[in-house]
Amino acid sequence: MQVKYGKKRVTAAFAKPGFVGYTVAGDPNPLDSIEIAKALIDGGCDVLELGVPFSDPVADGGVIQSADTRAIDAGITTDGVFEIVKAIRGYSDVPIVFLVYYNIVFRRGVDRFYDEAKEAGVDGILIVDMPPEEAEPAQNASERTGIAQIFLVTQTTSDERLDMIVRLASGFIYLVSSLGVTGKRTEISKNAFPLLERVKARTGIPIAVGFGISGPEHAAEIVRHGADGVIVGSAIVGRIEEHLGDKEGMLNELRTYVRSMKRSIEDEADKRVI
Repeated sequence: MQVKYGKKRVTAAFAKPGFVGYTVAGDPNPLDSIEIAKALIDGGCDVLELGVPFSDPVADGGVIQSADTRAIDAGITTDGVFEIVKAIRGYSDVPIVFLVYYNIVFRRGVDRFYDEAKEAGVDGILIVDMPPEEAEPAQNASERTGIAQIFLVTQTTSDERLDMIVRLASGFIYLVSSLGVTGKRTEISKNAFPLLERVKARTGIPIAVGFGISGPEHAAEIVRHGADGVIVGSAIVGRIEEHLGDKEGMLNELRTYVRSMKRSIEDEADKRVI
């Protein structure tokens, strides 16, 4: 059996519609962060997305900003994030992808960052504030290491830029469902689905929808419209914040929540083949 890693492992995770669970590496501290990641995996995450803490996370709302602050206050560093990945990789073969801001990658050195990410067991990297027009150094590192290069598309992405992104992207494309920063929404923007159709018409790369997704009904609606994956961040990080000081309660809550989202995705996916 061929061993998959990097972009192949990420793409394989979307053979059926999948669930991508996000947590901030090092939140609320490095050791508990590892236990949280394991709980998300045990709950059924198909892909684990780890946020690399940053002091100025401009794409994120208050919930994830607070998580970044907790992790930084607890002493997390980029070296520490790689150690967390190694610990998770020793527990599971689930694909691990980074959501990181370019300042962190640039400061460490693009090639060094990708090499260390590969060594730790990272399969994909989304540099959330990197324009595709300036992606060549990261793209070269991605090709050299086999790490998937993930890009965002939004409702304001022009057709010209969308064509560029689908040429560059690997692993999956992260479709931003609503304008603004991360955070729970009461309903999914209806503008997300025409965008999903625009992207699907251009590429066979899996497309996962995130930003504002919180409940099983959201996950089912997204899969019903043809997405390959559902990404949840703030609803997970918010549960971590609500259970600070009650680790076992937190881990149980996370496992239960992910199972409910997975069940909704699988039930909706089953309807596709009836």
